Amino acid sequence: MRLRHAGGRTVHLGYCTNVHPAEDLAGILAQLDRFAVPVRETLGGDLLGLGLWLAAPVAAELAADAAARRRLRTELTVRGLEVVTLNGFPYAAFQAPVVKGAVYHPDWTTPQRLRYTLDLARVLADLLPDDAARGSISTLPLAWRTPWDTDRAEAARRRLDQLAAGLADVERDTGRAVRVGFEPEPGCVVESSAQAVAALSAVDTGRLGVCLDLAHLACAWEEPATALDRLATAGLPVVKVQVSAALTAADPAGDAAALRRWVEPRFLHQTRTADCAAAGHDPAGPGWAADDLDDALAAGLPGPWRVHYHVPLHAPPEPPLGSTLPVLRTALAALFTGADAGCDHLDVETYTWGVLPAARRPGTDAELAAGIAAELAFARDELVALGLTSTEPAVIP
Repeated sequence: MRLRHAGGRTVHLGYCTNVHPAEDLAGILAQLDRFAVPVRETLGGDLLGLGLWLAAPVAAELAADAAARRRLRTELTVRGLEVVTLNGFPYAAFQAPVVKGAVYHPDWTTPQRLRYTLDLARVLADLLPDDAARGSISTLPLAWRTPWDTDRAEAARRRLDQLAAGLADVERDTGRAVRVGFEPEPGCVVESSAQAVAALSAVDTGRLGVCLDLAHLACAWEEPATALDRLATAGLPVVKVQVSAALTAADPAGDAAALRRWVEPRFLHQTRTADCAAAGHDPAGPGWAADDLDDALAAGLPGPWRVHYHVPLHAPPEPPLGSTLPVLRTALAALFTGADAGCDHLDVETYTWGVLPAARRPGTDAELAAGIAAELAFARDELVALGLTSTEPAVIP
């Protein structure tokens, strides 16, 4: 869906399809009908935005086949769907039974990560609507924090230079600009806005910047306006925003039984206490961080906690647990109450529907589509409350 900021910029809002497991073109087309079209119809709009996730094999296939890219764009258009952004963080198998730390591989020290991201850029250039100002791709914040040394940092720096050059080639060949945003995440080389500034100094900021995931921002215990000011001062653009909320526990010792219902085997749920920010976001520091929720429970970290577990925006956990919706609202206000929009690509990215506690987990495709639609409606209403207005064009196949 599209909204208009008072400053005149079009803001694209969609949902990220990494919640779905399809990893080939046939499966991707099928999921459009199973989920995306029902979401659009539930919302009552003519146009729905998707933050499309393409696993590495299908990205390579599409990058090598112009006819396949044209077919995908046509299939999107006839369904009233559009794509201005891709999620390039998971490389493959993101909805496998166990993902955990595998999602950080291959990282930005490798040629595979560079090749995958440039494949995505070539695909996105042909999927972009004719009137879109640019495309965006989100990617991991260089690597998991260990192992990391000066040699690996230098290898990653070379890859980023090659990435910027490759994006310039895509723009020269297609006439369409695509930017890549590195997404700070707990436990990674880049966890906070300060670490983003340090790690991405001297990159080509016309093509590279930051993807700001609002759940990750909250888990870093960052104040949104301060983080945004830090990025702006450093000249790092916010290429994309993932509109997400994390799990919270004010009294994790007293709430341990409720928290155990959220322990699950697929994804990492990095847990941070309020002391983590004061300690410079050092996960190795004593007593303020854990790399998964069960580890945090076993360690008895003092509260309060923020847990990297994306929860549905419109349906926060039942008390005594909660979510970081206040951080989300503060961040959106900081982004959109100025003279210009702070970002024009927004993704609702709740990829955890399939691992929620049993009582909250969708049991059917229709229930999942209804949940995604409710999240998008929530995000849209938050933006409208900040003064943005709907500006959705009708789509004529």
